[in-house]
Amino acid sequence: MMTKELFSIGERIKQLRENKGLTQAQLAKEFKLSRSAVNYWEMGLSVPSTQYIIELAKFFNVSADYLLGIKDTASISVFGLNEKQIAAVYEVIQCFKETNLQQTV
Repeated sequence: MMTKELFSIGERIKQLRENKGLTQAQLAKEFKLSRSAVNYWEMGLSVPSTQYIIELAKFFNVSADYLLGIKDTASISVFGLNEKQIAAVYEVIQCFKETNLQQTV
């Protein structure tokens, strides 16, 4: 059971890092860590401390619950967008959901 949780956290960190177009070295530099520390997280060999979980959640704009695998949904901040832009974001999300549903049927 412990390995699954570590893997989940590591996979989410890796996915979020890659989505942001960062290398392990770049993410490590952002947090003043070694690249191997980030690599260990992603491989499930270690987990970030509570301090880093909070910092990672803020950096990637996700909840700590999402990062830890407690929630399977991520939040998207629409702060600074106007109503038309928010509607466009929701429309794109809905389109992806419908496409995913069609692929599973």
